[in-house]
Amino acid sequence: MKLPLQQTWDLEVIFSGGSESEELQQAMVQLEKDMQVLHETLKQFPVIETTEDVHKLAANTLDMQDISARAHEVGSFIGCLTSQNVKDKKAIQLTGRVQSLRAQLVTLNTLFDEKWSAMNDELWQQYISLPDMKGIQFPLNERRDWAREKLSPEQEALIGDLSIDGYHAWGELYNRIVSQIRIEVEDNGAQLQLSAGQAHNRLSHPEREVREETFKLWEQAWSEQADFCAESLNRIGGFRLKLYEHRGWDNVLKEPLAINRMSTDTLNAMWDTIVKNKPAFVKYLERKAKLLGVERLSWCDVDAPIGSTQSKIGYDEGAQMIVEQFNKFSEKMAQFSVHAFENGWIEVEDRAGKRPGGFCTGLPVSKQTRIFMTYAGTPSNVSTLAHELGHGYHQFVMDDLPEMAQNYAMNVAETASTFAEMIVADSAVKQAKDEDEKLSLIEDKIQRSVAFFMNIHARFLFETRFYEERRKGLLSVEQLNELMEEAQKEAYCDSLSSYHPHFWASKLHFYLTGVPFYNFPYTFGYLFSTGLYARAQEEGTTFAAKYDDLLRDTGSMTVEDLAQKHLGVDLTQADFWQSAIDVTVQDIEQFLAMTDNKDAVK
Repeated sequence: MKLPLQQTWDLEVIFSGGSESEELQQAMVQLEKDMQVLHETLKQFPVIETTEDVHKLAANTLDMQDISARAHEVGSFIGCLTSQNVKDKKAIQLTGRVQSLRAQLVTLNTLFDEKWSAMNDELWQQYISLPDMKGIQFPLNERRDWAREKLSPEQEALIGDLSIDGYHAWGELYNRIVSQIRIEVEDNGAQLQLSAGQAHNRLSHPEREVREETFKLWEQAWSEQADFCAESLNRIGGFRLKLYEHRGWDNVLKEPLAINRMSTDTLNAMWDTIVKNKPAFVKYLERKAKLLGVERLSWCDVDAPIGSTQSKIGYDEGAQMIVEQFNKFSEKMAQFSVHAFENGWIEVEDRAGKRPGGFCTGLPVSKQTRIFMTYAGTPSNVSTLAHELGHGYHQFVMDDLPEMAQNYAMNVAETASTFAEMIVADSAVKQAKDEDEKLSLIEDKIQRSVAFFMNIHARFLFETRFYEERRKGLLSVEQLNELMEEAQKEAYCDSLSSYHPHFWASKLHFYLTGVPFYNFPYTFGYLFSTGLYARAQEEGTTFAAKYDDLLRDTGSMTVEDLAQKHLGVDLTQADFWQSAIDVTVQDIEQFLAMTDNKDAVK
C-alpha cells in the first residue's frame, strides 16, 4: 500500500465541481427527463393483458433499474457533499432537489407496483421467467406482495409528493439543527469550538474529568436545541402513524420488519436471548467501575478505555493494520481495502464543519463506494474504519448483480460491517504485545457488545414506547427525556449512576425518514456476524468464498432463508442467538479473570 494515505476523499471523479458541478446538474436534468419518458410509456398500457405487454414491461423494468442506479449515485454524491461541509448551502439546496427526484422515483415505482399487483398469476409467471427477470425474481415477488398491502397507487404517489416538503423536510430540519451545534472546550489552555462530531469523540477520552466535563457540555448543547428536535421527532412519528393508519397497519414494526426481510419471531428470539444473558454484562460493568475507582459507572464511563492513556494510532498505521488482518481471512477483501485507501474513497480528516458519525455509501453507476468518518487515532476509530470497509466490501461483491438484486436490508448490511470489525478486533487481541494491551483490546471488544445489547436495546425500547405515546398526541421534551432515561435504565439493568436523557435528541438515527427503527438491525447484524465469525474460525480459509456467496444472496432472500441455506440454522429459535452470545460472554470471562486482582487505574 502506498503511504502516506490522503485523508480526504476524491469526489471529483464522480461529478467534478462539487456542489457547483455542471456534470451533476446535467445528470439530474437527464434523470428527470428519463423518468418522465418512462412515466408516459407506462401510462400507454395501463393493464398487462398480453404476452406482448409482458415483454414491454420487462424492457421498462430494465430502464427502471438504470434510473434507480443513477438516482442513487446522485443522492449519494450530494450526501457526501453535505457531510463533508455542513455549511455548504448549495449542497443543502441540492438535497431538496434530490428529495424531488426521489419522490418522482416513488411515483414511478408505484406505477410498477400497480401493474405487478394487477397482473394475473399466469402472466406474472411469464414475466418473472423471462431471462432478464430471472435474476430479480425474489425482489419482484416481494414488491408485488408488498404493493397489495398499501393504498391505491394514486394515493401512494400523492403521499410521496407531499412527503418532500412534509415528512422528509422534518428530517432535513434536524440536519440543520446539528450543523448549528457548537461546544466550547478547553484543551491545553486553548478554547476550542467543536462540532457535534468532534465533541462526541471526547466522550470516550481516557481522562474521566475530560469525559465528565464534555458530557456536561454535550447535554447542555442538546438541551438548548431540544425544543426543535422534539418538534421534528414528533412530526416524523406523527406522519408515520397516520400513514400506517390509512394503510390499515396497527403494528409500527410491520414496515421495519418487512424492510429487513425478518419475522417477528426472529426479532423476539433475538431480544429475549439477549435479555437472559445480560447478567454477565452487568458483571463486566461492575468490574469496570471498580477498575475506574468509582462505585458505579456513569453514562460517559461506559466507553472509557481501561488502563493508562493509549498512544494514538496514526491513520496510516490503522489502515495497514486493517489490511493485514483482512488478508488473513480473505485476500480479496484486503485488495478491495487497499484500492479504497489508495484511490480516495475515504474521508477521515479531523476538522470542524463535518457532520458527526460515519457511513459508507454506494455509487452504483461508478461501481465505487465512499466512506465517511472523523479519525482521531483511537482504537474505536480503527474499528469504525474496518466497519465501514466491511460495508464497502459487501457492495463490491454484488456489483455485477442486477440493480434490484443489490438492494439488501440494513440488518444484513450490518452483518458485513460488523464481521469486518471482528476480524480486526480478534487479530489485534491475538497479536497484543503485553497483558495491558491485550486487556485494553478485549475490553474494546466487550464495549461493542454492550453497545449492541444495551445501548441499541435502549433505543429500541425508547422508539417502541415513543410510538405508543405519540398515538395519544405530541410529546414534550420532558416526556421524551423521561422515556429515554427509563429505556436506558431498563436496557442497562439500572447498573449505571447516570444516564443520557437527551440521547433521543443527539442521535441522528431517530430522524432518518428513509428507514424507521434504525436500531434493532444493528444488533441483528452484530450477532449474525458473530455466528458467521465462529463458523469462519472452525472452517478456516475455505470459508471466505462461502462468505462472499452469502453476501451475494443478501438482496434475494429473507434472513431466515439466508441463515438456513448458508449456516443451516433456524433464526426463530434461541439456539443460534445463544451460541453467538456465548462467544461474546467468553470475552467477559477472560476480562474478569485478567482483572480479578487488578487495582483501580490511576
